[in-house]
Amino acid sequence: MRGFLASSIGVTCATALALPAAAPPATASPAIPASPTPSGTGRTTATAPNGAAVPGSTQSLPLRSVGHDRAPSAPGTAQQGVPRQSVRPFSLVGVVWDDPDTPLHGQVQVRTRAAGSGTWSPWRDLETHQDDHAPDPGTAESARGGTRGATAPLWVGDADGVEVRVRAADGTGDPHTRGPAAPLPSGLRLELVDPGDDMPPPAASGRAGAPTGPAAPAAELPALDRAATESRLAGATGVPAAARAKRYIGPRPAIVTRHGWGADERLREKSFVYTKKVRAAFVHHTATGNDYACAQAPSVIRGIHRYHVRSLGWRDVGYNFFVDKCGKIYEGRAGGVAKPVLGAHTMGFNSDSTGIAVLGTFGSHQPPSAAVKAVARLTAWKLGLQGVNPRGKTSLKSAGGNLYRKGSKVRLDTISGHRDGFSTNCPGAKLYAKLGTARSTAASYQGR
Repeated sequence: MRGFLASSIGVTCATALALPAAAPPATASPAIPASPTPSGTGRTTATAPNGAAVPGSTQSLPLRSVGHDRAPSAPGTAQQGVPRQSVRPFSLVGVVWDDPDTPLHGQVQVRTRAAGSGTWSPWRDLETHQDDHAPDPGTAESARGGTRGATAPLWVGDADGVEVRVRAADGTGDPHTRGPAAPLPSGLRLELVDPGDDMPPPAASGRAGAPTGPAAPAAELPALDRAATESRLAGATGVPAAARAKRYIGPRPAIVTRHGWGADERLREKSFVYTKKVRAAFVHHTATGNDYACAQAPSVIRGIHRYHVRSLGWRDVGYNFFVDKCGKIYEGRAGGVAKPVLGAHTMGFNSDSTGIAVLGTFGSHQPPSAAVKAVARLTAWKLGLQGVNPRGKTSLKSAGGNLYRKGSKVRLDTISGHRDGFSTNCPGAKLYAKLGTARSTAASYQGR
């Protein structure tokens, strides 16, 4: 049902609405001590195998009505929020709710207090339609218990205070127009993610898990060993030299492994799931904002990873790859960068595709040329492994969404934007306009 519930306000990857509501008093509540998050959330600070605390956690706070009594709001209340308060340090923020099939028609705004300086940010909008980045309908991942609806996460840097307000749209989809308001989803909660340190916790000994799906490897190798093994067996491009001579395959780019960006492998499911092959690449932006330094990119990715798994209930981070604004490429969902890992990036078209997310928001901001070039380098290699022309077309079968019905055969560019498979503004107008450049550059890297 979710696939056909696009509201009249449109599905965007970076909304920019203003909420005419007065802010609560500036007095901050006492700081929350460093302790596990509320009972029943299943979100606490992780511990390493030796019992030592590992930085990286999620605070989960219920939204309440904006009435004077601040009592917990009933499901469907038109205005909810979290009053200004001190919290444990965090860097990434989002809002989740119980039912992933229930859309949030309205606007979500957050302001945060910078750790150290005590300065409060202006109100910033959270993208309210995260369901377009999701597992395909009917898959085991979408049907697993505990999956949630969510906004896109927002990177805010080091923060120790927060305030959130949510206002439902009226029946016309305009939150500023008087009239009956659309009900808000039930179970709204604020998720505050601490991405942890740059180094991952010690890996547990033993096999990581039994892979599943076509072309599954015998066992998972540690991330660094896996990359080294792939390089030795397949050469610089990821395939044997004899095969390279017969096909157009771009040089394999440098890819930061999950170990390299500090993934906590205990968060994800241990098994892997694969699709048949990779016929297309969908380009996204993360809508997490552009206020990060390139040295912080691993922290942003760790935050998204924890948000997708702990807050949304997915089996792993949804994207297959990340690209930062300096052009560095990162491994996303686990299973092997050269393999057709099934992602959760373009609802309806995750099968036979790969998802590449550029860190940032590019509705009105131009993507850096280094990031566009990195997308071209990655697709030249990744699509080349399957003999795919980056300037070509392919046919994919829809698993269901708000743009194409389930079972529809859709003709798409082999390098497409997210909006080509789902009604959304992602990857932002400015990045979408650069996909033609990415296609031609990728083809050039392939020697076409």
